Amino acid sequence: MNTLPELRFLKVKVEEQIALLTLDNPPVNILTSAVLAELDQVFGELEKDETVKVVVFTTAGTNAFIAGADIKEIAGIASPEQGLELALSGQKVLNKIENSSKITIAAIHGVCVGGGNELVMAFHMRIASERAKFGQPEINLGIIPGFGGTQRLARLAGLAKARELVLTGDVISAQEALRIGLVNRVVPDGELIKQTMGLAKKIAVKSRVAIGLAEKAMRAGIGSSLQDGLRAEAEAFSQTVKSEDMKEGVKAFLEKRQPKFLDK
Repeated sequence: MNTLPELRFLKVKVEEQIALLTLDNPPVNILTSAVLAELDQVFGELEKDETVKVVVFTTAGTNAFIAGADIKEIAGIASPEQGLELALSGQKVLNKIENSSKITIAAIHGVCVGGGNELVMAFHMRIASERAKFGQPEINLGIIPGFGGTQRLARLAGLAKARELVLTGDVISAQEALRIGLVNRVVPDGELIKQTMGLAKKIAVKSRVAIGLAEKAMRAGIGSSLQDGLRAEAEAFSQTVKSEDMKEGVKAFLEKRQPKFLDK
């Protein structure tokens, strides 16, 4: 991460193979084009950083996690071509996060709506505080989600629920988000970062080879047939078998001790 210039909106801290990213764009952490550009830049650098296995993302402040995209930027759109350019540029950044070889986890507090909800859906896992709220309220502005909301929400929560949320603009509680599969866990507000980092540490001690190939296999299965997904899994499994970490893992199991993976 030493190649990054000074960042305006993001703070990055790397410790124990975990990168903690904190977005600070007061008062409500909106996703401006400048914020998206920094996210794109940071995730590009993290992808090359061999000291990082897991990325945890959160935001500063206590009320709004991310209150959406920049409405002033949207109001300035003068043509369908400009609208297409904005949507595709945002999707490009979120696709980079979703396709990262690192395991990405969002730690969500407060209001997470619009572009904020679209952003966290691109992360591999989502941990929410008990007071977090989620929604895609773009319909109330006469527009629709443009950073992947109509697609990822349907994949996570099912098409029927996604239709309901996108077409009504309703905002739901953390507990409802857990019920429909939008988030992995709901935790007490004061324990959000502690519990999210605990999950990150549990993953970070595993083999980098196995983590990366497991995520790659699961991602390959999304949108493909079961047979194609099974083939991707078999190929990924075959890659783990030849790793040094596989040998260490099996040996440690037989010797009834914790493995010491070398990430190769």
